Amino acid sequence: MRLSAATLSSPDVPRLAAFYEALLGWDRADDEPGWVRLRPPAGGPGLSFHDDGSFRPPVWPSQDGEQRMTAHLDIATDDLGAAVDRAVELGASIHEHQPQAHVRVMVDPDGHPFCLFQGPARGEHDGADWNGVVRS
Repeated sequence: MRLSAATLSSPDVPRLAAFYEALLGWDRADDEPGWVRLRPPAGGPGLSFHDDGSFRPPVWPSQDGEQRMTAHLDIATDDLGAAVDRAVELGASIHEHQPQAHVRVMVDPDGHPFCLFQGPARGEHDGADWNGVVRS
């Protein structure tokens, strides 16, 4: 088995898909009413969006009685400041809760939290995982 895609619920699939398409620079692999799938240029798991008219944005950090976040996207970038600016320009907002200095918690146009972080350049591996924790 292999992971094909992560899927986000949305009350406005075309809008949310267009946001991530522009942010990531990925192409549309599927586009039909209520469903869009983006694919990365180099292959690998994609990002899908499905129609959910009763979607409620999650509250993070979690609070009793509120819609909880079940997953979020971690997106690596070579330039954290530029990526934050681009995400905001495309319709994201900067979340008020910022628990790590080298990560920016963002909120997409539908209210899904996602994280931008400065990672090594493509193809480079420095012995650290996505958040800088060195693995031996």
